[in-house]
Amino acid sequence: MNNRIAITHIGLCTPLGNKPETVLQRLVNGDTSAMQYRDDLLFSGPTIVGSVNDDSLLDIPAHLQLFACRNNQLLHTAAMQIAQAVNQAKAQYGADRIGVVLGTSTSGIAKGEAALAYQLEHGHFPPSYHYSQQELGSTSDYLKQLFELCGPCYTVSTACSSSAKVFASAQRLLQANLCDMVIVGGVDSLCQLTVNGFHSLESVAKARCNPFSLHRDGINIGEGAALFTLTLGQSDVMLAGVGESADAHHISAPHPEGLGAIAAMQAALTAANIQPAQIDYVNLHGTATPKNDAMESRAITAVFGQTLPACSSTKPLTGHTLGAAGAIEAAFCYLLLSQHNQLAQLPPHIWDGHADHNDPSIPLVGANVSQPASSLSYIMSNSFAFGGSNASVIFCKKDA
Repeated sequence: MNNRIAITHIGLCTPLGNKPETVLQRLVNGDTSAMQYRDDLLFSGPTIVGSVNDDSLLDIPAHLQLFACRNNQLLHTAAMQIAQAVNQAKAQYGADRIGVVLGTSTSGIAKGEAALAYQLEHGHFPPSYHYSQQELGSTSDYLKQLFELCGPCYTVSTACSSSAKVFASAQRLLQANLCDMVIVGGVDSLCQLTVNGFHSLESVAKARCNPFSLHRDGINIGEGAALFTLTLGQSDVMLAGVGESADAHHISAPHPEGLGAIAAMQAALTAANIQPAQIDYVNLHGTATPKNDAMESRAITAVFGQTLPACSSTKPLTGHTLGAAGAIEAAFCYLLLSQHNQLAQLPPHIWDGHADHNDPSIPLVGANVSQPASSLSYIMSNSFAFGGSNASVIFCKKDA
């Protein structure tokens, strides 16, 4: 039996846009225009975030208003781009043979924040508010209801690795013959809870984030959604391997030497049955917090040694989309390997160019990498989360 995992379709709703061609162009051009100051999130003043354009969002259908919140609106906008593929699969395999596994960390908590403010003013919650809108399971349940599916359906919430780990979940469902198609991805929306929570940890940057710089001072938060349909078989872009680890070093700080990150990357390479030198590009977790970047530079150096691939963090373009970051950055990797990227361009690393010489030097695109790769075969995407939950995903072209 062919156990290779094909990525057949994607759906996007990101700060860089919703159409693959638009997102790819803004990605490889290093377009930071989506990063804007807002004064309605951080209690202490304005902060830069990566927002999705409201005009690009589709409305939740009338019969699913129980799920109506911005988080599910982001999800719905991405879902409509894969709707035809899902409906075709449902007709071919049956609704019970299609699974849904999504990652999130905020779900619809912004809806709860607005409802609480309304309750404090009026003495009761607004009629449109339902607690289920902010439950973590609301995201995957919404897709199940939207597409009228009855296969396995659940949500992964492991902070910033959530929607990278869903690829491993889908792989298991497909290879165990529990599903013929699995919809995977992630979604998170901006809310006061996360922005102020990270601010309380002194982790929010004063300006646009500056990953791997000597002057880095924290993250920007972002929002968005990305979805994929996975099947057994072959497609232009394949899921080559997934590696997971849980080092549990600290609730909010990574292991200083990146032991969990190293284990995840090595497991992904083993699963893909390739050597480190075959990786052409790594989409770094690259949050621009001092400890993450110090750890990741050490982990990358430990895994790749003298064969360091081109690297960049795309968070200066979108912000850190938290539970959606793994999926959105996986979508970027998909686009880089797709036929849309005929010139094999790579996303430039946007920073101030001042390296932190306390950390190992890694080849950052646009800094000490003078030319993009002439061709791309294997790409790795890293997602490292609070609590030491780590995931590394490798994608490849079908003929790699």
